[in-house]
Amino acid sequence: MENDKEFIPQKGGYRDLIAFQKATCIYDITYYFAHKFLDRTDRTVDQMIQAARSGRQNIAEGSAAATTSRETELKLTNVAKASLQELLLDYEDYLRQNGLVQWGISDVRTVKTRDICKRHNDTEFYMKQIPSRS
Repeated sequence: MENDKEFIPQKGGYRDLIAFQKATCIYDITYYFAHKFLDRTDRTVDQMIQAARSGRQNIAEGSAAATTSRETELKLTNVAKASLQELLLDYEDYLRQNGLVQWGISDVRTVKTRDICKRHNDTEFYMKQIPSRS
């Protein structure tokens, strides 16, 4: 075995993954949203925050597990995806229960929002923006 090759290649560079960066933004925004717009006694507060946290944490865990198990990496990535899907449903429920309209995929606001989100992966950007949003 050559000296420059590691027995177990190092993985876990999850902080550089766009998915991890986006999941961090989602977690921080959800934490803010849940505490600002939901009743603190509502179980949905904890459920939404935990779903967002699970999405983020499982991306990190999956990346770390990639060192020894591609299968575990994929399983944890799927758990992250499922958690974020659960969170999406909670946001959809909030809109429906509060008589708010969910923007369509081609709505100009959706297109503009997606464009902004494509350009920003840093949670600080969003945390500066959201206090001025309804």
